[in-house]
Amino acid sequence: MAASYWLVKSEPSAYSWDAFVKEKRGMWDGVRNYGARNNLRAMKKGDLVLFYHSVDGKEVVGVAKVAAEAYPDPTAKKGDWSVVDLVPVKKLAQPVTLADVKADPKFEDMMLVKRARLSVQPVSSVHFKRVLKLGKTKL
Repeated sequence: MAASYWLVKSEPSAYSWDAFVKEKRGMWDGVRNYGARNNLRAMKKGDLVLFYHSVDGKEVVGVAKVAAEAYPDPTAKKGDWSVVDLVPVKKLAQPVTLADVKADPKFEDMMLVKRARLSVQPVSSVHFKRVLKLGKTKL
């Protein structure tokens, strides 16, 4: 089965790409939106993930990989929430900003443009490859 692609958002002041790389593995916790939670649950081990700095920067800065599929979020005090484990793969040679994405008509139907606030979202293979190209990065 072919891998799927995703985008996860994190405020760099809360959890940056550099902190993620330093840890070598991160549990993607604290998601409290049902759509984002369902996307976490759809992730499969080996899927590739764009790491996006939200609020400050508003840019894709790296690529991660799903290392462990969804399991119960240990930070949840109540409710049915899930996490996945991610590992860093590669930092983009050049960050791809939200402005870059919005300016490129090839991204007009990308979830990042259409439902910008969703913190975990699917990405098509076409959009994933385009982000890598704009980021001057080969995997």
